[in-house]
Amino acid sequence: MDQIFYNGKIITMNATDEVQERRTEPQAILIREGKIKMVGRLSDIEECAEPSVHRRNLEGKCLMPAFIDAHSHFVMNGQMSVMVNLSDCVSFDDVISVLKKYIERNKLTKKDAVVGFGYDHNFLKEHTHPDKRVLDQVSLEIPIIILHVSAHLACVNSATLRLACIDENTKNPDGGVFGRFQDSSELSGYVEEKAVGLLQAAVVPRVKFDISSVMQNMQAEYIKNGITTVQDGASTQKDIEMLIKMNDAGYLKLDVVSYPLMTADGEQVMKLFGDDYCNYKNHLKIGGYKVVLDGSPQGRSAWMSEPYLGGELGYCGYPWLKNDILYQYIQRAMNKNQQILAHCNGDAASEQFLSVYESVLENTEKKKDLRPVMIHCQTVRNDQLDRMAKISMIASVFVGHVWYWGDVHMSNLGAKRGGRISPVKDALDRGICVNFHQDTPVTKPDMLHSIWCAVNRVSRSGCKIGEDQAIGVYDALKAVTVNAAYQYFEEDAKGSIVAGKRADLVILDKSPLNVDKMEIRDIRVLETIKDGETIYSV
Repeated sequence: MDQIFYNGKIITMNATDEVQERRTEPQAILIREGKIKMVGRLSDIEECAEPSVHRRNLEGKCLMPAFIDAHSHFVMNGQMSVMVNLSDCVSFDDVISVLKKYIERNKLTKKDAVVGFGYDHNFLKEHTHPDKRVLDQVSLEIPIIILHVSAHLACVNSATLRLACIDENTKNPDGGVFGRFQDSSELSGYVEEKAVGLLQAAVVPRVKFDISSVMQNMQAEYIKNGITTVQDGASTQKDIEMLIKMNDAGYLKLDVVSYPLMTADGEQVMKLFGDDYCNYKNHLKIGGYKVVLDGSPQGRSAWMSEPYLGGELGYCGYPWLKNDILYQYIQRAMNKNQQILAHCNGDAASEQFLSVYESVLENTEKKKDLRPVMIHCQTVRNDQLDRMAKISMIASVFVGHVWYWGDVHMSNLGAKRGGRISPVKDALDRGICVNFHQDTPVTKPDMLHSIWCAVNRVSRSGCKIGEDQAIGVYDALKAVTVNAAYQYFEEDAKGSIVAGKRADLVILDKSPLNVDKMEIRDIRVLETIKDGETIYSV
């Protein structure tokens, strides 16, 4: 059935700037068979519509393109939703209490295991990580691992170290750290980066997951936040197989773009499924490859060119991959005509990705514009942004860092570097395609909060963080619509309200262009529409 949406603020995102958007604002749009059929004057659209058309009176509300998630971990979001939530813990006592209650409620024994997620040492009373001395108070027998909110750090108890056969003689893996107590070889239970994966691999097989809850929770949070296209940004073969199962069963309501992790089994995944899912099959496609080059700036494991302040003298974090290995990965991806996404938080990691990608470009026949993506871009420098612009590298910015950890970055990096975290304005000034993401489940997939962060640059403490990097509301809206669609090579199908594009839409209670910029994060999503069908409404 045809649908007409009218009598509201319609933001098409089909203009060059806000002035043009306001000047060309349509009165109505017509939806037919899941696509936008017509945009323009209400009288013209009514003449074009079928007699049985369903009229949707917006009653002054705002209609705009649905939001597009440019980077998150879709499957992990479902998994973490059924684990122990530690995000509200403000002390070690809280962590201990929450974990004990979970064990008692689920009647767990030493044959089971516990996985927690979401603690942040930056906001615990103790201002450090709850290592094995803390977690051993929960249980000496049941293996426990708790993941930092960044998912790059973790803490485990003694039982987990025994289960994984890791002791004081175990060496750090390349790109990872097994923490030790000061002036001792004894393992503390704190781990970073690749060491986290080694301990997860030992614990997770013991955890009993309710798969139906995992699948349900994967997409619910995105949908209620007005998102209709999401990313699974580091897929393993098991992740892909779960997504295919959901897709084949008609369970996926959103479009999912998967990027297998090259350092895991990514190339095998591509060999098995790449041909079948190079384009959408129902709601699933494989977009290319993902690599991780460093860690977390708020966790002080991101790879910086200059040292962090405080702590070990001269400490700059560290890389995940050596240059020759990264060269091989990028070359193989490019030879297969595949896009590659690289996690880069520190400017040294950004330099590695840029320099190696530039080198591969020089030595490999370029088949087409593969739209490489630098993910996070927290401390990328202006000289690096200049080079990104030259090779059409996309900047996918985790701009929420300004709010969530802006104060932490000022402390860890100093006013000059910390104030320039998430340098969106500098990237846009160079003509770089910029989009935003929330790295869910690290933070909630709340696009309106990201827009608020980008235009206000305010931290948790209320401090202004790098006001010179603030951008206008319309540019911020582009970052979560048309620019995100461009990253997925879907700019002809999504991201703006244009005749012929898919009817992926969101209805908001207020227009982001018509409220005070400090009120943007308070705007409510009232309805999410995918291919013309309502999949969420309040």
